[in-house]
Amino acid sequence: MYAIVEIAGQQFKVAKDQKVYVHRLKEEEGKKVTFDNVLLLEDGSNITVGAPAIDGAAVEAKVVKHLKGDKVIVFKKKRRKGFRKKNGHRQYLTELLIEGIVAKGARKAAAKTEPAVSKQETAQKKTAKPEAKKAKSKAEESKTVTEDLSKHTVAELKEMAKTGGLEGYSSLKKADLIALLNSSKKK
Repeated sequence: MYAIVEIAGQQFKVAKDQKVYVHRLKEEEGKKVTFDNVLLLEDGSNITVGAPAIDGAAVEAKVVKHLKGDKVIVFKKKRRKGFRKKNGHRQYLTELLIEGIVAKGARKAAAKTEPAVSKQETAQKKTAKPEAKKAKSKAEESKTVTEDLSKHTVAELKEMAKTGGLEGYSSLKKADLIALLNSSKKK
């Protein structure tokens, strides 16, 4: 029995009691890990292919240790230019021992829930002064006006200034045109 499972963004063909080296996982050494993104499951002559993953299937593994992989030498050279650069790299890895493959009945990993909002925060939101909300809305409106103007081209902004009866806009840059149009709208 084997399975193709996605672990840390890569796909691995795993079987029971096999050691697998994957990109570094956050789990501590000795902890058990369950991977529920099983893409293919083979049990004798029965092959199950997921679309994209098989529901209820999982691979259980134990984190044996964290280590670094072999050194990879990166050597760059440009001939006849005198350019040579030698660099090395060691990838951080996690060694996993596959303890079992569950075909059906595996539990999905619990989804992270958002932190609960305290009662004080909700009470403060309810008792907030409506005047403060109005002030916020005016500030937001001015931001939207600025954002709307920034979407226009310089030619369009100059045309707006011309129709608005403004003078001295012909040599201004886009930011200055936006500031000029905003100041004329406030008046």
